[in-house]
Amino acid sequence: MGSTSPAMGGNGEHRSEIVTVLRGLLAENDHQAAHNRRHFREHGVLAINLMSSPGAGKTSLIEATIEHLRGKARLAVIEGDLETENDAMRIRAHGVSAVQITTGSACHLDAHMIHNALHRLDLTDIDILFIENVGNLVCPASFDLGQHHNVVLLSVTEGDDKPAKYPVMFRGADLMLLTKTDLLPYLDDFDPKQAENHLRALANMAPVISLSTRVDNGQVDNGGSSGMDAWLDWLLAAREKAGAGTLIDTAESRQ
Repeated sequence: MGSTSPAMGGNGEHRSEIVTVLRGLLAENDHQAAHNRRHFREHGVLAINLMSSPGAGKTSLIEATIEHLRGKARLAVIEGDLETENDAMRIRAHGVSAVQITTGSACHLDAHMIHNALHRLDLTDIDILFIENVGNLVCPASFDLGQHHNVVLLSVTEGDDKPAKYPVMFRGADLMLLTKTDLLPYLDDFDPKQAENHLRALANMAPVISLSTRVDNGQVDNGGSSGMDAWLDWLLAAREKAGAGTLIDTAESRQ
């Protein structure tokens, strides 16, 4: 019995050290995020942090948004992935600047990565900056990047209970997008209303938009009943506030 107490004490000390280190890392990250936020404010850039599990449709959403807003807003993208430049190449094919961040083993982007990427972009030529975070419903939720809004995508091919299973991510959402809704007729285990109920159970009253970025021939949809119009209206309203300097940074307000 006597031999177990020192071990338990040692484990407790180890956990305390880990917590101290994590707090220090987050504090340093928040300091850099505040610096990024000042850059966005000075240039009137709306910064959107897109988060989801892998395959929920973040890149497809950005591609569709680019086509809908062509000539209406100047867009740029920061792409986060463990490896490859595949998504950045997809964005550049639409004539939009994209900076790829490959994180290696890191499961999220942080404010320092974003700051370094900003040096490769001309903020004077950008109205809306999309930050496509690494596909993960856990780690990205803890790191402020300096963004104005968190937009969380939930594909209908996932469970409608994801907000309940990953509360930190969805509690911090300023908008929840239910994506790939063109597949709903073929699914009997996803209820959009139930997904919203789980979000509301987290005391989050953020808007919920159901959308599809595709039509039968696989091309970008033209809005209307797809839900793209509602997404674009939300995005442009946020852009107008950011350009006028009246947008409250939701990430900063939670500090």
